[in-house]
Formats: sequence, structure tokens, C-alpha cells
Amino acid sequence: MKGKDFLTLTELTPTDLRFILNLAANLKKHRKSGLASGALKGKSVALIFEKPSTRTRVSFQVAIHELGGNPVSLSSSELQLGRGETIEDTAAVLSRYVNCIMARVNKHSDIERLAGAATVPVINGLSDLHHPVQILADLLTLHESKGVLKGLKVAWVGDGDNVCNSWLYGAALAGVSLDVATPKGFEPLAEMVESARNISKSTGSKINIVYDPGTAVRGADCVVTDTFVSMGTEQEREKRLRTFLPRYQIDSSILGLAKPDAIFQHCLPAHRGDEVTAEVIEGPHSVVFDEAENRLHTTKALLCYLMLENKELKAFMPK
Repeated sequence: MKGKDFLTLTELTPTDLRFILNLAANLKKHRKSGLASGALKGKSVALIFEKPSTRTRVSFQVAIHELGGNPVSLSSSELQLGRGETIEDTAAVLSRYVNCIMARVNKHSDIERLAGAATVPVINGLSDLHHPVQILADLLTLHESKGVLKGLKVAWVGDGDNVCNSWLYGAALAGVSLDVATPKGFEPLAEMVESARNISKSTGSKINIVYDPGTAVRGADCVVTDTFVSMGTEQEREKRLRTFLPRYQIDSSILGLAKPDAIFQHCLPAHRGDEVTAEVIEGPHSVVFDEAENRLHTTKALLCYLMLENKELKAFMPK
């Protein structure tokens, strides 16, 4: 029987999310001792890339290797997908070869089709609508800094993009309140806001969409942004920069509205002088490289969660 997929974060319950984050923290703590080093022995994971990647590609390859598995990294141009084979046929074939598929795709509908046809777990490594693997690392980094998640306030400032959409779900599941500040016309998708608010009813999270960055950032425990020009929107660069700058740039004055011990997160790559100033991203509040490192540890935890039985997972949890 097929295991779970991980496409949007909504496949998880709050309990599932806590389990993955706790497992990631333990795998990170015991990385040098090789905890779970044989967890994926004899298992292979296909890694499909339609888009460029640094953190997703390397974190998955290293995670699978350190867990004792075999990563098979492929660009879409290397597959028969590039010559017209259907996504469904590709999913059916890969399912006969590997134990899990991770895909970084242009269209979210493609990852849904892949998951629908595959008989092994499918992970969304980024689509135009969601970036759920990033949010696992963001939440782990936030917990490391604050010691808790529930009850914290996070401010998202900038484009209501795929990372923002995933933050809606991650915050709702974790009991974190999220204020999203975007220009009009760049809000996260309304159906995702509504879905996140439905999840938040059971966790105490509050999801707010505002237009003033100061309103979002004031009193925040964490301030998050992303590039204003995502992959696929390069042709809109000048228009977007005129819309977002200077009001939605994270600089010292905006960050100063957050709590004194607030942290700054960015999924990277960052464009200094656009969405964030060099002073902020290189300053004492920035945790962007801890966040990037945590992509490795949360990826390990996610792979174990999706591919192992509960009795196997217990061996890698904190005692």
C-alpha cells in the first residue's frame, strides 16, 4: 500500500508536524554519531528537477546518503518527460524502481498528477503554489531560537508567493500566529487563507492579511521575507520592484518594530538591496544560514516519516 505524500503540509496533523520537528532536532543533535545512518539502507529516492536548485538538491542528496539510501538525481530534460511521455506513465515506471519520489516542478498540478499515479510516496520539493519542505526548516529554526512555537507571532512581508502559502499552513498547524503584509494584488490565494484559518481553529493560531508592513511586524517574534521576483516571474522584474520598493523591504527600521529578540528568516537565495538590506541579512537577528542548514535535518526527518514504519521511527526519537 502506498505511504503518505507530502505536497502542501495539509497532509499533516499538528501531532504529525511536532513529530517530524522533534525527529529532525534529534537527528541534528546526533548527526556526528550517525543516528539513523542505516535507516534507508536498500532504498532509493528519485529526485526530479524542472527548476534550478541549491538547497533542495543538496539537502536531499546528502540526507538520503547519510540515511544509507541511494539518491537518483534527474533533470526533467534527462527523462522522457522532455519528449512527451505523460507524467502518469513516468510515475508508474519510477514507482517500480524507487521507494520515494521528490519533484521540483513548475506547475503544482504536475506534482498532484505525479502523486496521483505513483505507488510510492511523493514529496513536493517546490511548485508554483507551495514550498512545504522549506517551512519544516523554518519552523525548526524558529523553535530552536524561541524554545516553543505555539503562541509566537510571525510576520511575512512581501509577495504572497509559494513560500508564503506554505507558511499559512505551517503556522496554522504549529499554533503560530501569522500576519502577512503584501501590496494589493499580491496577497496569498484566498482559498489557502481560508483553509489555513480552518486548521487554526484547533491550534489557536491567528492568520491575518494586511497591507502595512509595520502592522505585521510590530511585536513579531520572527520576520520573514522572500524574493520579490520568483522563478517564472523574471519578465515582471521592473514592475514588481516598483510595486514592492521601498515600502516592503526589510531594513533596520522595519525590523526595529519587532520584538528586541526577533529573528529574521529568508529561504534564500536573497537579493540584498531588494527584499532585504545587507545590514539585516548579515546582522545579529539573521538566522538564514541556520535555516538553510536545517533543510538537511528536516529532510531527513521527513524521509524517515514517509518511508519507515512507526516501530522503526521510535528508535530515532529522543529518549
